Amino acid sequence: MLRQSKRLALLIATAFIVLIGNNALAQSRYFKNWPAGTSPQEIGKRVAENFVARKFEFEQMVKSNGVEKPKRQFVIYPEVCAWYGALTVAELTQDKDLQTRLIRKFDQFFTPEGAKRISEDAHVDYHVFGVVPLEIYLVTKDQKYLDMGRSFADKQWEKTTPDGITAEARYWIDDMYMIPAVEVQAYRATHDAKYLDRAALAMSAYLDKLQQPNGLFYHAPDSPFFWGRGNGWFAAGMAELLRSLPKNHPQRARILDGYRKMMASLLKYQGEDGLWRQLIDHTEAWSETSGTGMFTFAMVTGVKNGWLDEKTYGPAARKAWLGLVKYIDENANVREVCVGTNKAAQEVGPDIQTQLKYYLARPRNVGDLHGQAPILWTASALMR
Repeated sequence: MLRQSKRLALLIATAFIVLIGNNALAQSRYFKNWPAGTSPQEIGKRVAENFVARKFEFEQMVKSNGVEKPKRQFVIYPEVCAWYGALTVAELTQDKDLQTRLIRKFDQFFTPEGAKRISEDAHVDYHVFGVVPLEIYLVTKDQKYLDMGRSFADKQWEKTTPDGITAEARYWIDDMYMIPAVEVQAYRATHDAKYLDRAALAMSAYLDKLQQPNGLFYHAPDSPFFWGRGNGWFAAGMAELLRSLPKNHPQRARILDGYRKMMASLLKYQGEDGLWRQLIDHTEAWSETSGTGMFTFAMVTGVKNGWLDEKTYGPAARKAWLGLVKYIDENANVREVCVGTNKAAQEVGPDIQTQLKYYLARPRNVGDLHGQAPILWTASALMR
């Protein structure tokens, strides 16, 4: 009995040491002691409040040819991505009031009129809508949110290619946030491994087809530039998937290898200001915040989960966060956000120099949700 007691005590002590070690990893020394006004709790709260106060784009009226009409017909993916980030910030800060307001914002979509604002198109930019009701379900455990959210993940796989990937796959790099996001959320809500299998299969296929030898991704084969936000979607998508993908999953090693190659390449191109550029490998390009926010989220998540070396990537991730928050104005709007950008070949033709000018001259927005969303994701990652 004495020997068994000693063995039990040793096991408990070992488990305690492992627990403390894991907690220390999660609370990296690089992700605390923030300068005044830059903590993820403060920044997350400010940017989440900015989002919850906004009207949807379908509620915003614009003039076209002298006629007023809604800016957009349906809820679109940047709104979904920012909403998801705001919900995770509210959960991690235990801000029940903010959480209630973010959930109440969804109520209209259960009405016949509100349902008209959810697109039924079989498209990654619309099916990602399911992320929000699935996140609300994880908070409330209300079945109606689960049923709605899971329906988007399932519809995405109603039609598949011969290799088992959703027929919505276009092999555009931003797909690798939109597809994994909703499938992973469906897994988190249901614990049904089929959703992870779908996301991992698609991610592996995209990595095999699109990742370049330097670990980054061209905007498109006929537009061979490493556009910041396009690469950001891929980085963030891999990080979200890896957060939930079991260590023994058959695709995990492939995805983790692709993720690490990308992070190592990004490390080389980070600017002195902590940001990454509109074109990642072009020093003449301007510092761009939406891609930077996505890279920062991916890097913070990697450090905190032990996928990346803390001493190498911790300082880079901290530098990126502190660089990013300088671009948030007094109204919690993020500056220097590249506008929506089609591939250059389709917009300006095949000439490479003309394409380069196209990317460098893209307009920059303030408060664009493409830039707001990754700030919220990163704040959440820093608090996890």
